[in-house]
Amino acid sequence: ISGLAVTFPFMNLSAAFGSLVGAGASTLMSVRLGQKDYSTANRILGNVFVLNVIFGLVFMIVSLIFLDPILRFFGASSATLPYAHDYMVVILLGNVFTHIYLGLNGILRSSGMPQKAMYATLISVVLNAVLTPIFIFTFKWGIKGSALATVISQIIMLGWQIKLFSNKDHFIHLQKGIFKPDPKIIKDSLAIGMSPFLMNAVSCVIVIIINQTLIRHGGDLAVGAYGIVNRISFLFIMVTMGLNQGMQPIAGYNFGARNYKRVNEVLKLTILMAIGVMTFGFLIVELFPELVASVFTKDSTLIHLAAEGLRIVFLFFPIVGFQMVVTNFFQSIGMAGRAVFLSLSRQLLFLLPFLLTLPSVYGLKGVWYSMPAADLLASLVAAYMLFVNFRKFIKRNAENTH
Repeated sequence: ISGLAVTFPFMNLSAAFGSLVGAGASTLMSVRLGQKDYSTANRILGNVFVLNVIFGLVFMIVSLIFLDPILRFFGASSATLPYAHDYMVVILLGNVFTHIYLGLNGILRSSGMPQKAMYATLISVVLNAVLTPIFIFTFKWGIKGSALATVISQIIMLGWQIKLFSNKDHFIHLQKGIFKPDPKIIKDSLAIGMSPFLMNAVSCVIVIIINQTLIRHGGDLAVGAYGIVNRISFLFIMVTMGLNQGMQPIAGYNFGARNYKRVNEVLKLTILMAIGVMTFGFLIVELFPELVASVFTKDSTLIHLAAEGLRIVFLFFPIVGFQMVVTNFFQSIGMAGRAVFLSLSRQLLFLLPFLLTLPSVYGLKGVWYSMPAADLLASLVAAYMLFVNFRKFIKRNAENTH
């Protein structure tokens, strides 16, 4: 578990480059479809494919060349490095397929096929869950088997996505002439995708700092506890990300069509659902922290450390969903500057200063308390920005009505 926890910064960094292309292009796709610009929409599809291949290959090659030094910088010790190395080699070899899969899934959502995008995600998760124990326990492939299950699951769903986009009857499909790099599409996509890119890139840096701080105050076991906390929180964050992905094409399309009433409706609904999901996670963790932690390990010391971390980190978890939705909302309607600011506010303005100060006073608990404190302040900033912009949407809706 500690070895896997060390790979989290790598996963954040990979996701950063994937979202730089995918998230920006899918938002651009929603807006162009709202404007009935189908020619540009098809070129966006082609450019997403090409850019993800390029970004995926470059990331894979550079990472494999400097893998061990990078993992040590991320917090790997002599004990955890072999596990982290074996896991990341397999993940990186499949990185190109992962990038294309994630990019095309965003385009699926934005081009009128959100259900199929959801199926691609869910089936990939189910396949991963089925293959992982087979590869680890039946074939005795260990941690490499876990990584291979992830890559194979995504490759299978990528094949399905390509089949869907090969349907010439759909207004968005793979065809000749759309793969030529378009400077304007690339520029606009990267500008909009800069928000999730920075969020993931900064998350990478923050996780590195967290890992190194945990090693100083609790050793490899503390890193393992953080790995458990991170995996559990990620389950609920993934659901909220799914809600965001469902909101994105609807908000982007209606914003492009100037239907601000519909934009307001989908935003409110997504916020309520996200708060509900995160509140559910909060209740489970606060009521049964030891039971939840014991799913991942039988080590009593590690269970105790993880349970303590879970109770503290999940303290303001319900409002994390709100902050995530508001950030994604600004991104989905093309307000990249606001989205970037909100993405960075939690990590740089609040979490980083807390991580640099609280652990020196409170030790390991200081690391845990840094996270909910940052969540609270970042959510207050998001609430203020949403309130200011929501009044503008209401005014625009009234003007359109009259």
